[in-house]
This record gives sequence, C-alpha cells and structure tokens, in this order.
Amino acid sequence: MLESLNKEWFLSVNAVPGTPDGLIELAKFCAQYTLYLIPALLLGLWFLGDKYNRNQALACAITALVALGLGALCSKFYFHPRPFMIPLGHTWIFHAADTSFPSDHGTLFFSAGIALMLHRARAAGGFLLVVSLFVAWSRVFLGVHFPFDMLGALLVAIIANTLVFPVWEKYGGSATTLCESVSNKLFFKFPLKG
Repeated sequence: MLESLNKEWFLSVNAVPGTPDGLIELAKFCAQYTLYLIPALLLGLWFLGDKYNRNQALACAITALVALGLGALCSKFYFHPRPFMIPLGHTWIFHAADTSFPSDHGTLFFSAGIALMLHRARAAGGFLLVVSLFVAWSRVFLGVHFPFDMLGALLVAIIANTLVFPVWEKYGGSATTLCESVSNKLFFKFPLKG
C-alpha cells in the first residue's frame, strides 16, 4: 500500500513531455548545482565569522557527515530501485542505477539546515531548509527519486541531529578550538577572526 502511494505521488510530481523547458532547467539547477551552497556557506561561517560561527559551521559539517553515514547504512541494508529502474515515469537527468532510499542530496540539505537551526544560525539554517524543499522537489520532478526517498532523508537528518546535538553541546567547544588551531596552521594567510 505504501509503495503504491509512493508511486502515485511520484507520478503526480514527475515532469512529463511537454513540460516547459524553463521549468526543467530550473529543476536541473536545483537538483545538481545547489549542492555547492552548503560548502560555500560553511566556509563563509568558518573564515568570515567569529568563534561562535565556526562552532556552528563545524557542528553542521559533523552532523551532515553523520547523517550521510546513517543514509549509507540504510542503503546497504535496504535496496529500493530508482523510478527509471522499474521503469516508471520520465527521467530528465542521468543518474547511476543504484538504490534510491534515502536521498543523499535530501539527507545532506535537511541535516545541514536542521543543524544550523539547532545551533542558532537561524538565517543560514532557514535558507538551507527552504533550498532543501526545492532540491527534494527537483529530484522527484526529474525522475531520479521517489517522494518517500525524501521523507526517508528527512527522517535520517532528524536522527543524526538527535544523536549529534547533545554530544556537541558537551564537546563542541573543545572540538572547535582544536580545528581552529589546525586551520590557523594550514591557512595561515587567511587568519581566523576573533
């Protein structure tokens, strides 16, 4: 029953022939190029912000890595074919024929956005969460993911944040200080503020 709902929902979102080219191009941009926003945002927080911002950036990066690790574990134990592997709907971008659940893109965006919100970087976190909705839509729209892949990504992101946040509250300051020291040695031409 859930799989049937997943397929129906997918078909209601998936682009069909005759969809305006501009909408396809917007979806391709969201699906493939917004990924660069996360490292750009975190590097900006790290190099242009103060110690508090660096703490936020590092917490976000670690949470995202934990979330991607949890997603990889899910993929290892549960294989779900992508829509074009069944085949179902229309595919508008190339993707390897691997498991679709949970979405790596969704996991990354949701976990980063939630982490920044939890660590009081509300503008950056809110921005990433809004972008994550476009990313989730675009990857279903373009035929490389099912909607439940995105719901699974959100669930993995919530679990990762639940695991990392209390540990970070206790040890995050020390981890940030250590990483600042390493950063100052590696990037001595770009000294950190504060």
